[in-house]
Amino acid sequence: MEIRKIKKIDREWARKLLEEHWGSPTIVSKGKLHRVDFLPGFVALENGEPQGLLTYHIENSECELVSLNALKSGHGIGTKLVESVRKTALETSCNRLWLITTNDNSPALTFYQKHGFEIVAIHRGAIEASRKLKPEIPIIGHGGIPIQDEIEMEKVLP
Repeated sequence: MEIRKIKKIDREWARKLLEEHWGSPTIVSKGKLHRVDFLPGFVALENGEPQGLLTYHIENSECELVSLNALKSGHGIGTKLVESVRKTALETSCNRLWLITTNDNSPALTFYQKHGFEIVAIHRGAIEASRKLKPEIPIIGHGGIPIQDEIEMEKVLP
């Protein structure tokens, strides 16, 4: 498995992946709209074929992990992508790596907690405001759970 920075040639693939998995190439976190297909990030390649994507945004010594997709579960793709963004955050003197997930996304909560992230805030009802910026956010999510809240997770960096 090769992990490399996103290149211009990856942008169309990334946009299609984001549309398929996120409904559009935009993601909302804490009221901020991100055009994810233009953010920096990493691609995981296996035999030259993309198998995963992670995008991030750095601001004020903090690195937000904006999106993470692994096309195969249980193959270490997500782990390697998260390690790559952690290294980037350290190299750019960030003191915090953080992300937002939703209340329905128990697979993400489990994955991130296994990788040292902690829940630091629950933004109750935040998804209602997010839908004003991104109407594609579904009403019902994983396991038939209504998507209502943002869960903020972080990993404090040394």
